[in-house]
Amino acid sequence: MIAIVLLNTGAGKDIKTMNTGSQPNLSKVPEVTLVFWIIKIAATTLGETAGDSVTMTLHWGYLAGTGLFLAALVALVGYQIVAKKFHPYLYWATIVASTTFGTTMADFADRSLGIGYTGGAAVLLFCLLATLGLWYWSHGSISVDTVSTPKVEAFYWAAITFSQTLGTALGDWMADSTGLGYKGGAIVFGAALAIVAAAYYWTNVSRVLLFWAAFILTRPLGATVGDFLDKPVRDGGLALSRPLASAVIAAFIIICVLVLPQRAGQHPTQSRSAA
Repeated sequence: MIAIVLLNTGAGKDIKTMNTGSQPNLSKVPEVTLVFWIIKIAATTLGETAGDSVTMTLHWGYLAGTGLFLAALVALVGYQIVAKKFHPYLYWATIVASTTFGTTMADFADRSLGIGYTGGAAVLLFCLLATLGLWYWSHGSISVDTVSTPKVEAFYWAAITFSQTLGTALGDWMADSTGLGYKGGAIVFGAALAIVAAAYYWTNVSRVLLFWAAFILTRPLGATVGDFLDKPVRDGGLALSRPLASAVIAAFIIICVLVLPQRAGQHPTQSRSAA
């Protein structure tokens, strides 16, 4: 968790706001601060426990669960795009929908379709890189500071969804295929985040690149923590109730959004530098 301090003001440092004498335009996503990363990790953990609650505890199966969360994600992204300004509860509800969809979609691809963890991760990595590449080609930047128009929002939420799904596949691969288990996987991804933190403080690596690296890595961290909470003891988990764990994490997110200050990020009218 300490490593998440790394992107306090995060991706915005690659692009400076031009001094035009007028109020800067506001992004429709939150400013990237420590609060952002705290809620993000909680949301990714909730995505794992809530997704498993529907597909396993309620026995919906991966296909039906994926359809349910896809419908919720499409509806919430639509509301996000038509909204005129940043709404914290709407934004984080959309993030939770993307991470629950990512959980069920990755499980469906890995297990029901038989692609396997390695194949699923490879396909999702390609999709994410293709989305970021198209975004950069279209707009000249993949910084979250520029998320204020429907076109950029579409790229943003596509990248978010692919990164959430990729993170689930990576978390499952690390826990199951390497033999490290859920606790070991969480340690590995926590260490990777610490490396990103070090790069933020002691190198000149692109802040946009570091933001996306941290965003991707927080997903498998949350996935492995979620699996550790609800998987059977024989599989290395704590065997906690999935619905109960989901309810507690959801309550924590709501309290964070209610109590901890958040504001819309700012984006420049012109870019001095891109990603």
